[in-house]
Amino acid sequence: MKAVVLRAGGRLVLEDWPRPAIAGGELLVRLRGCGLCGSDIAKVMSPSAAVPSVLGHELVADVVEVGGGSMPYRVGDRVVVAHHVPCDECHYCRRGSSSMCRTFKTSNLDPGGFAELVRVPAPNVRHATFRVPDGMSDEVASFVEPLACCLRAVRRVRIEPGDTTVIIGAGSIGCLFVQLARRAGGRVVAVDTVAARAGLAQRLGAERVGDAAAASPAILELSDRRGADHVIVTAGGAEVLPWAASAVRDGGSVHYFAGGGGATLPLPLETLYHRELTITATYSSSPADLAEAFRLLCGGEVVVDQLVTHHVPLERLADGLELVRRREALKVFVTT
Repeated sequence: MKAVVLRAGGRLVLEDWPRPAIAGGELLVRLRGCGLCGSDIAKVMSPSAAVPSVLGHELVADVVEVGGGSMPYRVGDRVVVAHHVPCDECHYCRRGSSSMCRTFKTSNLDPGGFAELVRVPAPNVRHATFRVPDGMSDEVASFVEPLACCLRAVRRVRIEPGDTTVIIGAGSIGCLFVQLARRAGGRVVAVDTVAARAGLAQRLGAERVGDAAAASPAILELSDRRGADHVIVTAGGAEVLPWAASAVRDGGSVHYFAGGGGATLPLPLETLYHRELTITATYSSSPADLAEAFRLLCGGEVVVDQLVTHHVPLERLADGLELVRRREALKVFVTT
């Protein structure tokens, strides 16, 4: 079978890859499409990324083989599959930090979503696989995993009705956050320098949009001049922290959804201390988040059909990555 393999130097090469063999309780699925995630791009850019490897985890596929035993899926089913599953028993899982679970961090699809055929391990079949209903497009279904990650972040941020929430970055993830913050009852300001992205964020529920200069007075207006209750960072890395801290109210929070660049946080400790600011982060999601995301997408409660702007075939994955890096694409969907 064919797969796009990450090689040394960040090269993405279409190669022959061994066909996975499945065991009891597992599925073999054939790729229909897979969303290109920012974390995929970060791994391609990282000099320390494991190679050779096959990336891709926002996978929609057809079941072509079913392992033995009692299985809820059959050949021909269209499914959406996520890559990480926690043990649900360890210290981290018992305390709601399933994405820090050691099992979670080592679990994965085999070999990854950017391959013609993928083995879905038994835990993923039980806890991270959903049958896609008729009428839902592959593109919409592929948002189950990224939406689940956003849901977990919103819970950690704890947006309350009436809170003013700033979203830095109005890419596909930022547009998900705009909708989730509105669902939580928040008033939303979306910050982005690309006018088309800011406009989409506004159509999806942001009350004010624009670059940082335009956002600052809007934040004060919506918050009765206190400053934002929460700032969620989806782009920009550490360098946006000083502005985020200036935009948030005393006692407010800055949440890092995306890692980004920067080895240190450019904010004095005394600022955190005297203003009682909180900096949080989330990495990935949980099976419960995946189930909630699937429910929201099935019910049309979160709109994603406007977020996929480009389709590329598997052999042109590198081109799709460049489109995202140049900010020409909002979301790229990779197909066979």
